[in-house]
Amino acid sequence: MPTIKLYHFMKDTNRNIAIVCGGDSSEHDVSLRSAQGLYSFFDKERYNVYIVDIKRHDWHVCLDNGDTARIDKNDFSFTYEGKKVVFDYAYITIHGTPGENGVLQGYFDLIELPYSTSGVLVEALTFDKFVLNNYLRGFGVRVADSMLIRYGYEELVSDDEIEERIGMPCFVKPAADGSSFGVSKVTCKDQLAPAIRKAMLESPTVMVESYLKGVEISQGCYKTKEKNVVLPATEVVTKNEYFDYDAKYNGQVEEITPARLAPETAERVAKLTSHIYDILHCNGIIRVDYIITQGIGSDGKSCDKINMLEVNTTPGMTVTSFIPQQVRAAGLDMTEVLSEIVENQFD
Repeated sequence: MPTIKLYHFMKDTNRNIAIVCGGDSSEHDVSLRSAQGLYSFFDKERYNVYIVDIKRHDWHVCLDNGDTARIDKNDFSFTYEGKKVVFDYAYITIHGTPGENGVLQGYFDLIELPYSTSGVLVEALTFDKFVLNNYLRGFGVRVADSMLIRYGYEELVSDDEIEERIGMPCFVKPAADGSSFGVSKVTCKDQLAPAIRKAMLESPTVMVESYLKGVEISQGCYKTKEKNVVLPATEVVTKNEYFDYDAKYNGQVEEITPARLAPETAERVAKLTSHIYDILHCNGIIRVDYIITQGIGSDGKSCDKINMLEVNTTPGMTVTSFIPQQVRAAGLDMTEVLSEIVENQFD
């Protein structure tokens, strides 16, 4: 964790920004890396920036002298050497609960503190992949076929039923958590039971999803009162079985920005990303992941089919993460983008 300069406590024109990281999921340490990236991007001349690490009941801010100060949950402030710091804005970069499922957003709503993500309903909806996919399907968004299995009710769905409906290979993943842990690619039904048990270590609900063979891409988007920005998509190329933890965080992947898509397909993906943002009434930066498969169009000719995988409302923010890559590829400055997102809550 980087040490953060403890700014003077006198009232000034700078907003106090809390980069809220950590959380209670397996991606706690990944979140800390995103916090470090965000801290490096924020305009320190304009904002007083602090990193707040939360895990279970331990909420604290890290100070430059190595000390930590406890967060007062009554108003999300902290006191150090008899002086109190009250935050003006929370930039949430938690991957998993409680920052990606609406829990923390509900708390910030109660104390009336502006924050960077979408609201409670949107966060809860996007956190559950199965619910989100079925919701967006109602708006005409193409998604893979899937089935839901709940902890304690596994016997309601047999391996034979899964194989018949979903087919092999397929993916087994936690339905309500991040996408880095607990995911398995299953090639035969004998592998289903252990894959489901593995996923249930991360979430009490598990999604079994049909396998789509194609090009995986990811695209960021943010909107303010003044502008709608859809960033260039990133193509994900890995020799691993799929885009797993090692591919994401240990460099076992090639990331190509902008993605190598036909211009017409790139335009369709960008429009869909913007449309999904509006359907969900998102706030701040989101990232939508897709698989581009080959199919047959209404004219009988081969065409690209756009399949949505998931919507990430707290995307990774390390220097090498997708969003900073895409911001650079768009010719934008990450520092300015963050300032636009923050100030959009106050204008």
